[in-house]
Amino acid sequence: MAKISFIKKMDPVTAENGSNLLTALLNAGIPVASSCYGDGVCAKCRLEILQGMENLSEEKEIETFLKQKNKMEKSQRIACQVKLSGDIVVDATYW
Repeated sequence: MAKISFIKKMDPVTAENGSNLLTALLNAGIPVASSCYGDGVCAKCRLEILQGMENLSEEKEIETFLKQKNKMEKSQRIACQVKLSGDIVVDATYW
């Protein structure tokens, strides 16, 4: 199980290793911005990864493209394109 913790005062949530980060957060009732419903088009589901970057799947071509197009920081990941393999700490500007 992977634990997803937050900088803001929110309770951590758990998800199965191999779970999609966006889906895990939505299933736990945590709102995540998205207009493409996880199709990897809008990049609105970007999250700041504060700890545990090594516990996320490698960037695929679509995520790399979206990060470059949207001038995203290296510490940000697109939640709909990420699979969990361990504990992480995340933040978003809209939480």
